[in-house]
Amino acid sequence: MTRIIEITISPTGQTTVQTKGFVGPSCRQASRFIEEALGQRAGETLTAEFHQAADVQQAQQQRN
Repeated sequence: MTRIIEITISPTGQTTVQTKGFVGPSCRQASRFIEEALGQRAGETLTAEFHQAADVQQAQQQRN
């Protein structure tokens, strides 16, 4: 799957950074430099892709 970092800037200057195609917390690492350049984070919404890796890790730990 293609990995994309999408940056949206509203007419009022509010920015939104959205990652697509990343699984688990790798999205945070990939977009960290952009977030740092933009300044303070106002909020965060985690997607199903973020939680996907956590579900896989939990299943693996339960099998061990």
